[in-house]
Amino acid sequence: MDVDPRQYEQIVLCTGRAINENDVHNIILSYLIHNCYKESSESFIACTGMKQPADHLENMEKRKRILHYALEGNALKAIELTEQLAQDILDKNKDLLFDLLSLHFVGLVCSRKWAEALEFAQTKLGPFGNELKYREKIEDFMSLLAYENPMESPMFHLISLDYRQQVADSLNQTILSRLTLLYSLYLISAYFNCPSHTAMERLIQQTSVVRQCLSLEVSVLHENGENCNFYRISLRNFV
Repeated sequence: MDVDPRQYEQIVLCTGRAINENDVHNIILSYLIHNCYKESSESFIACTGMKQPADHLENMEKRKRILHYALEGNALKAIELTEQLAQDILDKNKDLLFDLLSLHFVGLVCSRKWAEALEFAQTKLGPFGNELKYREKIEDFMSLLAYENPMESPMFHLISLDYRQQVADSLNQTILSRLTLLYSLYLISAYFNCPSHTAMERLIQQTSVVRQCLSLEVSVLHENGENCNFYRISLRNFV
């Protein structure tokens, strides 16, 4: 669907700047790379004639494998591959390491490997217990052992796909932040930078805030008997 030219004109009128097609392409590509859509990224690059960020596409495939293992419950393999991609990254992020180890514990519980789960909790999760925040989390996870069917536990959300997705997203963002730091150290252009949150996500968040503010202002104006009409612009028309 073609974009109404009046929407471009309205943006130019409000901002004094025309929409840069390259900026739109960069926003889309950064989103595809961030979420490991390798085939879509390659197709988009080919269609737009953009320069191919070889290192990022290579690392994207590695991240994709890591996230796959995390989501499938093979947390130990995800940890191994993460350390290969970005050394010491988990040593410097105890929260993330704990979350990944907890995924493995949950996998053992769901497989009804009670003895192995208990031993793993004692040897791998236990050392975290010196800190209160981890001790409370360990107690939550250990409570799963009290139920033959963990889904009947009040802590059943810890074995849900949503929890695995949450840990995987955190892992992805942490890896991207580390890669961004490494690229900056080697003076690689920020053109293909990979921040922990994509430009599209930040743009959508900012757009939502602006819309809320405008809605409040319009409500106030209407309450005061003033007429005020804003030209409606949909973000999806541009990205």
